[in-house]
Amino acid sequence: MTLRVPRTDLPDELRKGMVERFGAVPEPVEVMWNHPAVAEASLDFAARAGTWEAVDAGLKTFVHMAVAAQVGCGWCLDVNYFQAQNQNLDMAKASQVPRWRESEVFTPLERDVLEYAEAMTDTPPTVTDELAARLLDRLGTEGLVELTVYVAYSNLTTRGNSALGITSQGFSDACETPLATRPARAGVASAA
Repeated sequence: MTLRVPRTDLPDELRKGMVERFGAVPEPVEVMWNHPAVAEASLDFAARAGTWEAVDAGLKTFVHMAVAAQVGCGWCLDVNYFQAQNQNLDMAKASQVPRWRESEVFTPLERDVLEYAEAMTDTPPTVTDELAARLLDRLGTEGLVELTVYVAYSNLTTRGNSALGITSQGFSDACETPLATRPARAGVASAA
């Protein structure tokens, strides 16, 4: 896949901040900067979402990885796996997110959260009342609302990156544990 919109130069201060945070400038920012107001709104929302605390940050990283694996956004899967390492998450567990249904390393809550992420990502969404009730019981109303908006945000970024032709940038190469490949499922894109 090739970029469908060219990268553009970022303001020096933004470029420096991205390099300090990630070690490189994330390609989605360079592409989105073709419309600075959209890029700034996206960066602002991401920063605000990062301050939410009703759901564990590690769970949200796994959620974004699950959405990315299902949609087929190699960039989001790549950078979120890298972020999992930076958050000191269990990398053996993080590596299994693309194949979470077959893996035995996840807790019941993690499995429900990953199922919810995939169910929201399905078109049309396939969230069941039973799954939502289990999460409401475990996370509370604030947590379920936060999780829902975070999954929706993850869909926004993964689908946007995929549509614009943005692919893996190699951030996860710094991780010692290789990322598992998502098993093929009928009607679902592969993240490979």
